[in-house]
Amino acid sequence: MLPKPIARRAAVAAFATAFFVAAALIAGAVAMAGDTSHQAAAQTLSPTSGPASSQASSPGRLEAVYTASIAGITIGQGNWSIDFSDDQYTAAASGTTTGVLRFFTGAHGTGAAHGAVSAGQPVPTSYGATIIYDHKVDDVRIALAGGNVTDYAVEPPLPPIPDRIPVTEADRRGVIDPMTSMLNRVGGNGDPVAPESCERKVGVFDGRVRYDLNSEFKRMETVKADRGYAGPAVVCAVYFTPISGYVPNRPAIKYLVELRDAEVWLAPIAGTRLLVPFRFSMPTPLGVGVLQATEFVSVTQPLHPLAKTQ
Repeated sequence: MLPKPIARRAAVAAFATAFFVAAALIAGAVAMAGDTSHQAAAQTLSPTSGPASSQASSPGRLEAVYTASIAGITIGQGNWSIDFSDDQYTAAASGTTTGVLRFFTGAHGTGAAHGAVSAGQPVPTSYGATIIYDHKVDDVRIALAGGNVTDYAVEPPLPPIPDRIPVTEADRRGVIDPMTSMLNRVGGNGDPVAPESCERKVGVFDGRVRYDLNSEFKRMETVKADRGYAGPAVVCAVYFTPISGYVPNRPAIKYLVELRDAEVWLAPIAGTRLLVPFRFSMPTPLGVGVLQATEFVSVTQPLHPLAKTQ
């Protein structure tokens, strides 16, 4: 059994890696405390995130690098790439712990989501994530169709605890995966980096837990990556509501439900109406956790690339 200080560092490592791999920002904190979380269905998105605008956006690609820190101490780093076209999308992430945490845990992981784009919105068809830390492996695979989970496998499964609220078949309908939940496609014709972009409710199933995330506008900020994007970001407050798959009396769950200081800063992918996290912050029992982009490079791609000729 690990001494408590080392076990606590392992929990922080799980938090850092989950940032990049599980890709549900709030889910990273829940994983740190021993559970996981989710967000709502594409069908339940607010009007600002809903129907495709009359002004079509071009396909875009993002290559981003993030660092994670707690109480000002860097604990991890990761990469996130997104390809978003007029009919399909792919998002892939990898992450690892750094510094002293790497000595204690060597946590690392990978994850990816793929799906179609329908009426401008991402509709996932597959999701997978593997996180390895403290000689343990956490693996999740989910297949979806039309917003409904058709098959899933998790290792290890949730232990049978009598107080755990069971996940029903209905809970696995009208949901998206953790990584897709971070892709906020904004409708309309105006600037997508706007207060209305925060007005969003999404429901997620991550293979174990079903939860909702609600967000609302807080303020506008200006951000600048070391490489890539410099410009406005819309800052949204994020609120967590567990639905099923969790144990209500867990301190971590109560902490997240009552949390009112979590923020996500959204920035655009060039040429699209897609906003994704540039920064995320939330208080944890170990200090303020921050995920911050150091590189955020996006490019517009041709709608119909021509085949190369000799």
